[in-house]
Amino acid sequence: MADIAGLAASAAGGGLFGLAGTVIGRAAGFFEQRSAQAHERARWTHEGELLKLQMQARAAESESELRLAEASGAWAGLAASLAAEAAIGESYKWVNAVRALTRPVLTVLLWAITGAVFAGADAAGRQGIVETATFAATAATLWWFGDRGARREAR
Repeated sequence: MADIAGLAASAAGGGLFGLAGTVIGRAAGFFEQRSAQAHERARWTHEGELLKLQMQARAAESESELRLAEASGAWAGLAASLAAEAAIGESYKWVNAVRALTRPVLTVLLWAITGAVFAGADAAGRQGIVETATFAATAATLWWFGDRGARREAR
């Protein structure tokens, strides 16, 4: 009976730590997103100010139409360069597939190790080893897949 209670306590402890990891991950994601948005706002404000300064400099110089056409062509080249950079995409498909399979493969591996330890250990050594493996497998399952919940779209 003590073996079952210890195993249940390990599973519950692993579950609690897995849920805590999910909560911590979500909180970190919230602050990371907020920081990224603040960075983007600051970046666009800075770029807007730079564009205003550039327009003032062009107006003060009162250059000829030829210079204006050259500057216009330079901006078009920059826009084409930025468009080409954006078209590259995230990464290779196989890299994205490996990234997507990492959590499921590690989880199945942890549960396989737990089963192998349970099946292979003798009664005396089984208790501590199985509790530790159960804790790790439960924590991994709840943390890793708890983090995969549905994401809300930013408004």
